[in-house]
Amino acid sequence: MDQEIDIINTNTRIEKIKNLFNNYKKQLVSILVIIILILFGFFFYQDYKSEKKEDLANKYDLALVKYNSGQKENIKQELKEVINAKDKTYSPLAFYFLFDNDIINSKDEINSFFDILIDEINLDKETKNLVIFKKGLYNSDFADENRLLEILNPVIKSQSIWKPHALYLMAEYYFAKKQKQKSKEFFDQIVNLENISSKIKIEAEKRLRSDFSE
Repeated sequence: MDQEIDIINTNTRIEKIKNLFNNYKKQLVSILVIIILILFGFFFYQDYKSEKKEDLANKYDLALVKYNSGQKENIKQELKEVINAKDKTYSPLAFYFLFDNDIINSKDEINSFFDILIDEINLDKETKNLVIFKKGLYNSDFADENRLLEILNPVIKSQSIWKPHALYLMAEYYFAKKQKQKSKEFFDQIVNLENISSKIKIEAEKRLRSDFSE
């Protein structure tokens, strides 16, 4: 008797599962199709990104080969295309090559490329902070106080490893402008920081002793 009841219960459960599947068959098939499409789209996108990165790598390498062989006429345009592709590896490399070799010299153009790296490429946090610092360093030769602070503030107000460097840059900027009190304030901030490079801290302490001691 118990065995017959167990068989009936088992058959009932199986029947319920069948009914459940029949009732939701369309939804289940739709979900399965969506999952397959998502997986297909993901792998397609990964292949696309891989091919795009390879194309950028080839374009960047070819531009450098041409430049080193003396064929410099189209280098700027070719590397600008790499920058505007907004790739986290090759866009910074292309920009710094143009910048370091004085192929671009327009302040507006240089700052616009800095902005692409900072605002439009998903760089890791410290790489982004380094780019911000480099932008500040470039602009320190001609920017006014408010503009330079605007550029560097994201790093100055952070806990970045580049914060002491940004503070040191501002201290030197004010010192060159003969605003010694503001300069001293930034050197003091460096000395009071914890967990920073001993080298930059020692340099700040030396400056305070040599240039600000009474």
